[in-house]
Amino acid sequence: MSALLLPGCAERRNPAASGPRGTESVPRLARVRVAPDRVIRTIAGLRPFRPSGFVVRGEKAGDKVVIHNYGHGGAGITLSWGTAQLAVAEGAKSGLRDCAVIGCGVVGLSTARLLQQRGYNPVIYAKATPPDTTSNVAGGLWEPVSVFDEARVTPEFRRQFGEAARFAFRRYQSLAGDAYGVRWLPLYRLSRHDAIGPPPAESPASDIEALYPETKQLARGEHPFDVPYAERRYTMLIEPATYLNALMRDFLVNGGRIAIREFGDAAAVMALGEKLIFNCTGLGARGLFGDAELTPIKGQLAVLLPQPEVDYMTIGPGGIYMFPRRDGVLLGGSFERGVENTEPDPATTERILRQNGALFAGMRG
Repeated sequence: MSALLLPGCAERRNPAASGPRGTESVPRLARVRVAPDRVIRTIAGLRPFRPSGFVVRGEKAGDKVVIHNYGHGGAGITLSWGTAQLAVAEGAKSGLRDCAVIGCGVVGLSTARLLQQRGYNPVIYAKATPPDTTSNVAGGLWEPVSVFDEARVTPEFRRQFGEAARFAFRRYQSLAGDAYGVRWLPLYRLSRHDAIGPPPAESPASDIEALYPETKQLARGEHPFDVPYAERRYTMLIEPATYLNALMRDFLVNGGRIAIREFGDAAAVMALGEKLIFNCTGLGARGLFGDAELTPIKGQLAVLLPQPEVDYMTIGPGGIYMFPRRDGVLLGGSFERGVENTEPDPATTERILRQNGALFAGMRG
């Protein structure tokens, strides 16, 4: 997964402060103030994408059992609890209780916490911990984006996708609040050229469309954006810095241990003392376990000074997005498939600022 107020714009009370609620027919939304001198940082990260979707499966390797849980594309935070649930259920077939989790991003931490909650004894092995993980570069919107290519989806993956998304959506609701940095906000999906509607029935995304409360197609006079097509729905925004720190704290407080270690190959992983191993290494699985299907998708963000009065999110038009986090207003809109470089590109930053700036400058009211 994973995007300011002009003079005279009225602030509005957050209609989703304690959950989804109705809003006025023409909401008065604070403008995002987009300007180069408001940028506090630019960051880029790599989404671990697989055209056929994420992997959750077990395999026997000598006297070890390896449960793979990786390849979430742009939905690592979104799906983490759900694929962790699938992975833990697969690991239960082994009958083993002492286990290793490789990776300390959101997928590894979620898997380790579920293992603890089910009575296992996990140790996390990782070369980096928050705030130095790929998960810390994520936007944090609960929305399963860039997870698969439609043409590569199998019936088994579709079942896993739906099960993981539903479990994760419920789990995040139980974590809503300041302690974990999870809150409900309205999300406006915007388009200049095509009407916005539900995904086609043949898409796995259609299986989870009913999860989103109060989804509504908006007429031109029901929103302040200068675009002909708009939809509003409610979903959650997860603040990675707050959330990942809280998850790591929960793991450690409940007796977990983290060992800083980098693995050069699969043999080094197999040399661990634990016989049950959960592989949550994201893009690292390409080198460690030879998954040639793993493809990086570079995403870049420009982060503006925080604006507490901005209490909504946007996706579109044209792939840009905005998420108003407490650590800054995120502006995004880049999906560079096959690019491995994590250095922010100034031209991409300029485009993200220009396109988002035009959207918010054109708001009515």
